[in-house]
Order: sequence, then C-alpha cells, then structure tokens
Amino acid sequence: MSHKTSVKLGLNIDHVATVRQARGGHEPNVIQAALEGIRGGARGITVHLREDRRHIQDQDVFELKRVISVPLNLEMSVQERIVKIAKKLKPEKACLVPECRQELTTEGGLNVVSGKSRIAQVVEGLQEKGVLVSLFIDPIPKQIQAAYDVDCDFIELHTGRYANSTGRNGKRELKRLREASLLAHSLGIGVNLGHGLDYENVKPIARLPYVQELNIGHAIIARSIFVGMKEAVREMCNLIKKAK
Repeated sequence: MSHKTSVKLGLNIDHVATVRQARGGHEPNVIQAALEGIRGGARGITVHLREDRRHIQDQDVFELKRVISVPLNLEMSVQERIVKIAKKLKPEKACLVPECRQELTTEGGLNVVSGKSRIAQVVEGLQEKGVLVSLFIDPIPKQIQAAYDVDCDFIELHTGRYANSTGRNGKRELKRLREASLLAHSLGIGVNLGHGLDYENVKPIARLPYVQELNIGHAIIARSIFVGMKEAVREMCNLIKKAK
C-alpha cells in the first residue's frame, strides 16, 4: 500500500441518536443523517451499539445496513449478546472497543494483551461471517503486537490523548501515533484512527503514514447544527484531502 493512500472519512452518527433518545420518537432521523453524510462525502458510516443502548438502537443498525451505499462499521464490545447481534447483522466492518457503563464516551483503547483469548475468539467468529475486524487500541507497541497475534484486519488508533494535548505534548502524542502506524503497517495490519478529532486538529492526523480511514463523529454532528450534515461532512472531507 502506498504511503500516500487517500484517507477516507468514516462518519460516526451516534450523537444524532443521542439527541433523538433525549425525547424519544424518531427525530432527528439517523438514517437521514447517514444519507446526508454520504452525500457530503463520507465513505463509511460508523455506529456504536452499546450494551446500555443509550443512543443507537438495534433497529437502527439493521436499517442502516439495508439502506446505505457505503460500508457500515459497527463499534461493539465483546459481550456475547452484542456479538450475536453483530453476527446476524454482518456489517462490512466491526471495531471492538472497551465499554464502561458510566463513561460519557469510549475512554482509552482496548486492552488486547490482557483480553487476548476472548478477543481472538470474537475476531475469528466475526471473520467467519465475512466481517472485517478492527481493534480500537492506544498507540502502544505491545497492544499492536497483541492485535497482530489475534489476527485482526485493522487497528483503529485512539487519538484522544493527541486531541487533548497542546504544544510539546501534542507533538509527542503525534509522534507516538506515527510510530504506531508504521509498526502496524510493518505487521500487515490496516491503520485507521479516531476519537476527539475535529476541524482544528485533523490535518496532522490525516498526514500520518499508511492511514486508511478516520472515524469522526461529535465534531461533525456539532458543526451540522449550524451548516447541515452534508456541508459539515464536506468541510471535513476537504480538510482531510488538503492535508495530503
């Protein structure tokens, strides 16, 4: 794969569902949000079917799979009931993430080293259904090696520490992500990134070597309140394109 591969945007629409669930009912419509995002240039749609169902619901993922014209990426825990749904759904991609009931959003990467046996089992089971499997991990060499050991297709590097850092700390976090991307590529693992990325900090991430996809949600959903989903996605896609 070329170092200069064009980077795709995966649009995470979880927080469209968050607004809907605040009142119940059907508005705002997550399917409409996904379709508008695709019109704006999103090359994938990402949703997290959480165990507590705080935003995305079961019917959402099945309708999205049926309707959208781009790959569906299902973020999911390794909890058995969620795995069963994923095997029935057969999304094009699944990203295994850690999950804690009290968190506001996913906090930190999956500990593949300590959970290797269960994670390997889930990875194999999903791949048998034709699903490409990614692991959401911190840019730590031993976690990347463990991801290789469980034979996943991709990793998604957690960019949260980078997003929350400035100055020298930000540069250090960017270096960690660069080294992690190079290591994963050397092991034959695809590289995606996500978490906390926005219109101000996305360009350095989009320039990292061997990156295939950036999964971005909150910043785009927030921007869409003012300019609409299609335009918010288009603006992010343009930033990613210009970064290269």
